This record gives sequence, structure tokens and C-alpha cells, in this order.
Amino acid sequence: MYDPELLRTFLAVTQSLSFTRAAEALGIRQPTVSQHVRRLEEAVGRPLLVRDTRSVALTSDGEAMAGFAREILAAQERAVGYFTGSQLAGRLRFGVTDDLALTPLPKILRDFRQLYPRIDLELTVLQNEALLRRVESGHLDVAFVKRGANSPSPSRGQLVRRDQLVWVAVEGTRFEPDQQVPLVVYQAPSLSRAISVQALERVGRRSRITCTVKGVNGVLAAVRAGLGVAVMARTLMPADLVELPASAGLPKLPHLDLVLLTNRNAPAEPAKALTSAILASGAPLKPVQGTP
Repeated sequence: MYDPELLRTFLAVTQSLSFTRAAEALGIRQPTVSQHVRRLEEAVGRPLLVRDTRSVALTSDGEAMAGFAREILAAQERAVGYFTGSQLAGRLRFGVTDDLALTPLPKILRDFRQLYPRIDLELTVLQNEALLRRVESGHLDVAFVKRGANSPSPSRGQLVRRDQLVWVAVEGTRFEPDQQVPLVVYQAPSLSRAISVQALERVGRRSRITCTVKGVNGVLAAVRAGLGVAVMARTLMPADLVELPASAGLPKLPHLDLVLLTNRNAPAEPAKALTSAILASGAPLKPVQGTP
């Protein structure tokens, strides 16, 4: 038997690859995080993490345990929901970015609605900045959004996972060193747009915007048509596109945090139930294949 508290702590570390950020996300002290991981490794009998003063990485057993931990916590959440879900009722307004909506997140929401049939779940799909404004103004109770890993308010929200931003293009894309980099971007304000432009400017690389779109389907269509490159989270990249290697000459991009924000006036128990379901799932997983 593996203690769910230890599993939650371990997943928090795997999602952020940082003991400090895991402690912040869980609201506990860093030594407690280390103790929980050590106790879980003792229970398993194998090392799950490789860590030094600068980095944290999962061992192959750690990768396996992360999958098992999500399954165990998700099963526990389903059991709790089965016996208590009918008691929860009310309206819950949930927002998600359109690219995250293309992951298995809809299945998580479907399972949630089956567990909590008396919760009236209202879904809003918008771009990141619009969702942030709606949470701030009280028009959304919970939002699943993206945040720069170096955000000035890193403790705000619950970290679901940390992802790596990458340059995405069609197979065979090549650039000459003096060639302007063609960019496919979202309409401003856009986090990925700002990050891509700033990254190129820092290394003195010229760029030009070849396509501006409103949603992720526009980004995918333009990139698939060979109009340019886009910046995406690695786990959200569809299988028919490729991550450009370092040899392409483009600068390395920062990490991206995928977080759940909850409005302070949101109905407490329904909001907690939804955030717990998403956190236990480890979402987002992989993009749904065959997405247009």
C-alpha cells in the first residue's frame, strides 16, 4: 500500500521537477517534500529520482511510479466521488485554453460530470489572456491556463505540470543562418507570441510574422501548410509535426507552467472536486490524435 499523501508529493515533484516549487504548490515545507519522497522510495525499494543541487530527473522506475501514482489517486478520487458526489451541487464555471481542450481533458470532464451529476458544469474555451481576465473579474470559477515559468507570481494557482516550450514545424523545415524566421502566432496579447519574439531578439535573430490566428486550429493549419514555425508546449504538439532540433539554429525556449486558477469567490467544494480530478489525472496527457 502506498500512502496517497506521499504519492501526491511525488507527483508534485515530477510535475515541477523542483522540490522547492513542489513545496510551494502543496503548501508544505521543502524538508517535508524530501521526507515524503524518501519514504516513498523506501516503500518501493528503488530510487525514483536523481537529484543534485541544480536539477531533478526521474529514473525509469520513477517514470513508472508517476503513472501508477496518477492511476491510484484517480481511482481514489473516483471512489470518493461515487460515495459523496451526489451530495455536491451547484454551478461551476470552468475555463480552458483551446489547445488544452484538444487533450484528453474532455474525458476527465465527462468522468467528473458522471461522478457529480448535480454540479452544473459550464465550459468556456478561450485564449489564455482572456481566461485570466475572466477569473480576475469573477466570471469564471476555475481556469486551466498557461503561465511563464519565470512569472513574477509563481505561487499563484495550483501547478498541474511543467512543460517545455519548443519550436514546431513540418518535417523537413530548414533555415539559412541569415534568413528571417517565419512565425505563426496568436493575436496579441499572447504568451507564446511574446516568448518567441523575445527569444529571437535576445540572440539577434531576425523574424517576420507570416500568419496571425485566433485559435490553435489556425496555428496548426498554418504550420502544416508550411507558412512558418510556431511555439508550443512539447506535450501538446501533434504527432504529424516535429520539434525543430538545436541544429536549426533557433534559441532554446523556457519552460511553461500549466496551472489551475480558482476564483476566491468560487463554490469551494465543487471547485475543489474539479481541481482534484484534474490534478489526479496528471493532465494534460498527449494531444488527441487526428486533430484537424
